Amino acid sequence: MTPRSVLERLVRWASGRPPRPGGLRGAGDDWERLAERRLTAAGYRILERNFRARSGELDFVAEENGVLCFVEVKGRGGTGFGLPGEAVTGEKRRRIFRTAEAWLARNRRRDVPCRFDVVAILESDSGPRVEILRDAFRGPTAPRRRH
Repeated sequence: MTPRSVLERLVRWASGRPPRPGGLRGAGDDWERLAERRLTAAGYRILERNFRARSGELDFVAEENGVLCFVEVKGRGGTGFGLPGEAVTGEKRRRIFRTAEAWLARNRRRDVPCRFDVVAILESDSGPRVEILRDAFRGPTAPRRRH
């Protein structure tokens, strides 16, 4: 261990924050924290974070102007694999929709207007560019046929 790594560990320990996972999971946590700050600044009220059900996970359940929003956070370090918003595929949308149904059933909030939003984060040299895509998609799409 180098003196620098010992110092970094001490600073992390003294901060009281949990250690950041490495790799993409750590980047995903950072993007979710950034998304939460931007959503709150945009007037969203966060009701739940990282809701899990058998069908999948919802990054955020929030409310904006009386509308219940199921929010997916997608980030990219560059555009080599496309834009972040493009990563919400048909299958991902179906899982989000089924998980949103589970959240609504568990919280008994069936008669509330809902929408599906995406927070797209693109890293660049000048800092992250965050875009909130309201009403990014509607209900489930037809499942892909397997041959």
